[in-house]
Amino acid sequence: MSARIRLKKMGTKKRPCYRIVVMDNRAPRDGRTIEELGYYHPVEAEDKQLVVNVEKVKGWVQKGAALSDTVRSLLNKQIRITNV
Repeated sequence: MSARIRLKKMGTKKRPCYRIVVMDNRAPRDGRTIEELGYYHPVEAEDKQLVVNVEKVKGWVQKGAALSDTVRSLLNKQIRITNV
């Protein structure tokens, strides 16, 4: 099983919110998750948009989980994580 850290879509019509989760690479977008690492609300205020448990993300990356392109850009833009 190859794990991937990616977004899971939640919310309502025209008010999207996403959870940052660890999932099996082959699972559908809204399928079963292994672990939730945080959330991203694009319609909220700038300081409330992204909440992530950075230690868990680093732990999963060390275990071999791959980051999706979107999650990587969110983490680099908001938190400035290096080597992730």
